[in-house]
Amino acid sequence: MAGTAWGQADEARAKKIVSGVCFVCHGMEGESSSEVFPRLAGQHWEYTSKQLDHFKSGKRKSTAMADMAAKLTPDEMVALGKYFEKTKVSAEPAKDTDLAAVGRYVFHAGNKYSGVAACASCHGKEGLGTSQLPRLAGQYASYIETQLKNFGSRERTNDNAVMHAIVVRMTPLEMAAVAEYLSGK
Repeated sequence: MAGTAWGQADEARAKKIVSGVCFVCHGMEGESSSEVFPRLAGQHWEYTSKQLDHFKSGKRKSTAMADMAAKLTPDEMVALGKYFEKTKVSAEPAKDTDLAAVGRYVFHAGNKYSGVAACASCHGKEGLGTSQLPRLAGQYASYIETQLKNFGSRERTNDNAVMHAIVVRMTPLEMAAVAEYLSGK
């Protein structure tokens, strides 16, 4: 009983935080108001909590998110992560099916000619990620592509160092294709 009451209190607190701040960019249900901002719906709570902590500590660079995360407690970060994990994911069909087909191949098989590893080997065959790796399925293509470029240029260094080794081998076409494929999953 105490666990249920605590869970309800956490969810109520998360909803209050979302309705006060997060909804502007990420929407009330994590659906995001713009392709500039990531969809948080369905994202693993541990991953979301970790990213909030990284924004707060400065490990992940974003002035806007650092300001948003600055006042959050670790418990609130977990509550927000659990709140968004429970929300419904609403993917849209890929806009460019030919590009998505190339992305599907790279995501599942990699590129043996350039040494690009299959994304599915870490992010899962459905792109659902893990507690330590993000859910990519249903994410906006432009957001994924931007994050891949940020890993490649080392503007994003807070996460898995393996990403740097993979992305530096990816062509702009492969980045765009993988992002387009994942957006439609």
